[in-house]
Amino acid sequence: MTTRSPDHNSDPDYDAIVIGAGVIGSAVALELARRGWRILTVDKLPTAGYGSTSASSAIIRFSYSTPAGVAMAYEGLQYWLDWPEHIGDVGDQPLATYVNQPMLLPKTPDGHHEKVVPLLTELGVRFEDLDADETAARFPLVDLRVFGPPARLDDVDNPFWGEPDELHDGVIVMPEAGYISDPQLSAQNLAAAAASAGADFRFRTEIASINRSNGRVTGVTTIDGERITSPVVVNVAGPHARIVNEMAGVLGSMNRTSRALRREVYIIPAPPGSNFDETGFSMGDGDTGVYFRGERGNNILIGNAEPECDDLEWVDDPDSVDDVLSDDGFELHALRTARRVKGTAIPLQKSGLVSMYDATPDWTPIYDRTDLDGFYVACGTSGNQFKNAPVAGHAMAELITAVEAGHDHDADPLVVTGRYTGLPIDMGTFTRNRAVPDDTHMNVFG
Repeated sequence: MTTRSPDHNSDPDYDAIVIGAGVIGSAVALELARRGWRILTVDKLPTAGYGSTSASSAIIRFSYSTPAGVAMAYEGLQYWLDWPEHIGDVGDQPLATYVNQPMLLPKTPDGHHEKVVPLLTELGVRFEDLDADETAARFPLVDLRVFGPPARLDDVDNPFWGEPDELHDGVIVMPEAGYISDPQLSAQNLAAAAASAGADFRFRTEIASINRSNGRVTGVTTIDGERITSPVVVNVAGPHARIVNEMAGVLGSMNRTSRALRREVYIIPAPPGSNFDETGFSMGDGDTGVYFRGERGNNILIGNAEPECDDLEWVDDPDSVDDVLSDDGFELHALRTARRVKGTAIPLQKSGLVSMYDATPDWTPIYDRTDLDGFYVACGTSGNQFKNAPVAGHAMAELITAVEAGHDHDADPLVVTGRYTGLPIDMGTFTRNRAVPDDTHMNVFG
């Protein structure tokens, strides 16, 4: 691709600059590079996938509440299953591994599964509907009692901490679900593939400004004062995405924006005598307020599912947050998980990690253009979009290519066809201008 920067007499340095080398930024760089674009990816960290990506739970699931969300996730699965072919030859670098582990949704009254099942049916995603007896036979560690709604640790008299008699009707099982064993490696695979396709990467490089002229982006200036020209800039900066959007002056024209969010992920041992590596499962459990999956070493990895009783720790400066696990947070999530997984013991020693996410209030990412021509965003992706990274890279490349060729994405949102599944992915679901009811409680399940 040959383009010309509006405020330069010579060709720009690059056709597109991608800010951020996490799993999604590296996927965008790969897809654009394979389309023949001259790409530069910059990241302030030492290597690809070093930030939020490395802290991802990396669960591959399809339990979204919109057609586009389900279609994108199921399309994304096919990339992970075909990972060696998708990545190609990256020399001696090992490849990330997909671990198949079924995903369960408890059939909570008025629960998330009631939104999900019709979409799985419509889009042809495999699932099983198990009753209580079938669940007990297939997944004997699952406690099917109805505990929710979830409660905080200090709410000791809440019925959540009691011994309920009511049982769930069973679970919805998505047998094709799983997780990626090394999320950081997956980003490094994508970056290596992008480099093989001709993309340049600069690490430990911080952006000081987004340059513009006559209503169009013209490139970036680094903190060292270097000016790099390009008619297209893609903001995939994770927790720093809001800061980059402020630099570009586009925040005021976005109906939906993202912010940095401090998150903790915890690891506890699986129940004694179990073999969670072989027979474990993942679960999105609004009834107990957690999601979890198996983790190597016969452990369980736990995250917060954003129940209404829990506060979210939004931050303005993602570089100023401590990385110390909270005692109360660890105990709360271990106890909540023990409500659902029989025989779970609460360890005395806490384990896990702290990270910064980039999230939107409705937990739906923003894959879009902006009111600044040539400036694109893939923001609000942390927490539930790792699984979609490869297809998000494809979808963003399709969107950017179409808009740069004159397509009016605001008036006529692009529909991207999945390479593997052929499913339509309506990119209008992910626009900056979408509306979400203010009185609807949203969570990471999507």
